[in-house]
Amino acid sequence: MDIQDTICAIATANGGAIGIIRISGQDAISITDKIFYPVGKKCMPLSKKAANTITYGLIKNNEKEIIDEVLVSIFRAPHSYTGENSVEISCHGSSYILQNIMQLLIKNGCRSAGPGEYTQRAFLNGKMDLSQAEAVADLISATSAATHRMAINQMRGGISKELSLLRDKLLQLTSLMELELDFSDHEELEFADRSELKDIANQIEKVISLLTNSFNMGNAIKNGVPVAIVGETNAGKSTLLNALLNEERAIVSDIHGTTRDVIEDTINLEGITFRFIDTAGIRETTDAIESLGIKRSFQKLEQANIVLWVIDATCAEKQYKQLSEQIIPRCKDKHLVIILNKFDLLNENIKKSLENNITNKDTADCSYMSISDGIPSKYVTIPLSAKNKDGLYDLQQQLIEFTITPDMSQNSVVVSNLRHYEALSHALSSIHRVQEGLNTQLSGDLISEDLRQCLFHLTEIVGGEITTDEVLSNIFKHFCIGK
Repeated sequence: MDIQDTICAIATANGGAIGIIRISGQDAISITDKIFYPVGKKCMPLSKKAANTITYGLIKNNEKEIIDEVLVSIFRAPHSYTGENSVEISCHGSSYILQNIMQLLIKNGCRSAGPGEYTQRAFLNGKMDLSQAEAVADLISATSAATHRMAINQMRGGISKELSLLRDKLLQLTSLMELELDFSDHEELEFADRSELKDIANQIEKVISLLTNSFNMGNAIKNGVPVAIVGETNAGKSTLLNALLNEERAIVSDIHGTTRDVIEDTINLEGITFRFIDTAGIRETTDAIESLGIKRSFQKLEQANIVLWVIDATCAEKQYKQLSEQIIPRCKDKHLVIILNKFDLLNENIKKSLENNITNKDTADCSYMSISDGIPSKYVTIPLSAKNKDGLYDLQQQLIEFTITPDMSQNSVVVSNLRHYEALSHALSSIHRVQEGLNTQLSGDLISEDLRQCLFHLTEIVGGEITTDEVLSNIFKHFCIGK
């Protein structure tokens, strides 16, 4: 891929009323001049036009036949998306017209652009760093307000700013380490306790840890927050799924074991995509197919960020005791919602008693059911009727609350890119070795090597140290043509 070439590509999807062709490179304006004929009193060529102007005219082929009436926008380097001379031709969206204009451009010196080549050129020309370039692809594929917000934050330099602050701290720590090495023979300069070095290292470790830990949530939001619906047969799991999706997605029956495989579907709640997974009912069975479905139920439970444990409220204590040992240990570090379904079928005395137990879970003395023992701290209990959709709003709000952390609501940086997560994990390991070295009075030159490794891994994210075409191509090959 020669970045000295002038490239062209169709930047709009097929079937639209308007089509746009992008041209970028040193000869973008002069090549367009060969096929474009301005219309109007001031019919000067594009090469004499001022930057950031739009000109109306005609595209003609070599036989001077009119291909289309178009608007041509010109941008001069370095003030363009790619940092190069750029032209955008806005024409009618006919595939015939678009392909004819592309052929004319290629005949006159352009090359068809590769996937992501425009954004790659923007990166190589210093218009954005690598993390911002990757955010362009995330922005294009955003399907919800949450994924859009994360992509915009990253594209506008959110993670770059965090890494710039970290880099400054690391350079400060490196400088102090160099001072220690340079003046280690001078007794009057004491670095024995290294208190300042430790303080800076702790600050760096805290920030890297926060960024690394945000990946689970960022990745879940990007791909849909996985929510597993588990419980005994006939507890109302499929009815709950249908109520949440507002459609008959799963078969509902009084026959035990109706759901034998996982059923997945998604909904969007306040800009966040939730991926609900209805699982096979958990019970003792000799049926080979049903047993396989139950095994998959536990697999999906362990993969989920949020677990909805559906319990039939008419026999809640029994179902809780039967399944608690299988479900609760698997909910460690997850959000757990205990759903007391069929709540409408209880008599008023039991309802009041159970509601009191839910409201005062730390001190309740309820003979009907005690559900607080052994449950993870990240849990809530919600009574509802999936059949009548009573209590459904409370459940939806709880799901949103579990997902939107205070940090996210303040538009802080949330890592959602696997490559960034891996680099941050390596950087975190390096800074941990620095901390260990400072605590054990390790030689300064060995600590400095770990500091350099930490800097290297952080720089990988924004691309400052990346020089191989292989790494860059691997990132940009996933882009669409024209971007």
